[in-house]
Amino acid sequence: MARNPVQILSRYNEIFGDTFWIRIGGLKEAMVTIDPAVIQHVLKTNAENYQKSEIQVKRMGHFLGKGLLTTHGEAWRTQRRLIQTGFDRKQLDALSSIMQDSLAESLRDFDSQIRRGPVDIYPQLMKITFAMVARSLFGARLKDEDIDLVSHTICTVQEFIVRQTLQPYLNPWFAVSGELRRHEDMRTRADAILLEYIRKRRNEPPGHDLLQTLMDARYNDGEGMSDELILSESMQLLVAGHETSSNALSWLFYLLSSRPDCLERVRREFDSVLGDAPMTYSDVPKFEFATQVIQEALRLYPPFWMVDRMAVADDRVGDVAIPRGSMVIVYVYGAHHAPRYWQNPENFDTERFTKANEKLRTPFTYLPFGAGPRGCIGGNYAMLQILMILSDLLRKYDFQLSPGQMIEARPMVILRPKHGIRMTFSNTTTSAPCVA
Repeated sequence: MARNPVQILSRYNEIFGDTFWIRIGGLKEAMVTIDPAVIQHVLKTNAENYQKSEIQVKRMGHFLGKGLLTTHGEAWRTQRRLIQTGFDRKQLDALSSIMQDSLAESLRDFDSQIRRGPVDIYPQLMKITFAMVARSLFGARLKDEDIDLVSHTICTVQEFIVRQTLQPYLNPWFAVSGELRRHEDMRTRADAILLEYIRKRRNEPPGHDLLQTLMDARYNDGEGMSDELILSESMQLLVAGHETSSNALSWLFYLLSSRPDCLERVRREFDSVLGDAPMTYSDVPKFEFATQVIQEALRLYPPFWMVDRMAVADDRVGDVAIPRGSMVIVYVYGAHHAPRYWQNPENFDTERFTKANEKLRTPFTYLPFGAGPRGCIGGNYAMLQILMILSDLLRKYDFQLSPGQMIEARPMVILRPKHGIRMTFSNTTTSAPCVA
């Protein structure tokens, strides 16, 4: 289970059906489900009865503070309302130029990397997406070395949180061995860097980034967020906002490497819609086929492979009783790969997401950004980011999957490529897009 929970849970689905009970780490009893009726009840219909579990509230909160990811109830509703304005259409249009500038800078480094030979695209795309999210938050003044330090901290801490969760019997050892302290010290260094940026901005002219949205937000009493709360929210937006997109893009390149027909069709659509113009959020609805490709990649390799909740009170969904205190695991990967909901679920088939076929899909069987009131607040930002990066990379480069690799998914907090995905890139013979 600790090595590969997806493999185990999928096998149990085959044996025990859509809903079954297990013990996480041999200790905590949990219900695992891919039943859309149960999922809808837990994430939407009776969402008030299901709080985020200890994995996020306690373990992630310990490292990331109390923010949107790690709170619930009225505190969460208030923060959600304040932060939501940072992801509306007007703000995403304003962020587009910051994102495009960040991408142009990142591609210069990417270009130098690929000239040396095959590269693992996962860490390369992580650098690109993290820099883009960091600059969307803090503007262009954020230094490259600070971006690298914060990125490394987030990735290392996430891996540690997964170990704490899947192997809870090791937590006493983590405390006495110094492992816990080492990760806390990493977090403290990253916090200090970001807090300095926040404090500097208090005395600078207003910007057009997400940090400005957080600083301008006001509660009903007219007060704004403290620097420390802005830090927590910023760190959590960094965590949630970069790895989702880099994972989606990594798997997209892997899937497209064996589908030249889809690849060329996506390229033609980008050329047709954009020409030489940089992308803005208002362009997103125009990419019908590219969106289908992204949606199918997110089905096959959902970044958040599971969503966890804790029952506040006894509950029942049909014949399924859920006692108070039970953990409920919405097994997103299992729902996305269930033969009863998807024909030939292991095949890469973009036709599943045509407008006609979407109407036929069973609700709550496709959950790449969660569902219900706690669905991902940055879903629209993620789609803009994925399309923007995909557009520039596909039109600038040809690419091939390096032979002799074992491509395998590794379920951490995010569903990562376990051994990476090595590819060879070369410049296309067609004209490259204009990156302003």
